[in-house]
Amino acid sequence: MTQVMNFDEMQAFLAEQFPQGDQYGVLENLGDGWAEMRLPIDEQHLRPGGTVSGPAMMALADVAMYAALLSRIGPVALAVTINLNINFLRRPKADMDIIARAETLKVGKRLGVGEVYITSRGENDPVAHVTLTYSIPEQ
Repeated sequence: MTQVMNFDEMQAFLAEQFPQGDQYGVLENLGDGWAEMRLPIDEQHLRPGGTVSGPAMMALADVAMYAALLSRIGPVALAVTINLNINFLRRPKADMDIIARAETLKVGKRLGVGEVYITSRGENDPVAHVTLTYSIPEQ
């Protein structure tokens, strides 16, 4: 497979089909089967003790994987997450944006599988590792 949606097409698609997705992250880069998204951290994303919440990281990973998958299959609005597994590896920095790098591992006719690494902006060590499976509707 090859890339079928570019950055500008993905931006337009997400704005039209998933406008609420902006609260989960901002698309920064897109390529053939991969996407990078950034979540600007503010008070709504923090848990007691000053760490980024798990739900915020899961949402960022999910939207990043959605973009990575759509870069391969095109504008399929009804591709949906059917499994998400996250491993929290270390505490993210509460005063830094978090970055998700999503990559498809396998894209078939009915399922897409991928993984996401989340880091604090400017850091190399991941704070979370996520695997996801998406259901792709018949087209």
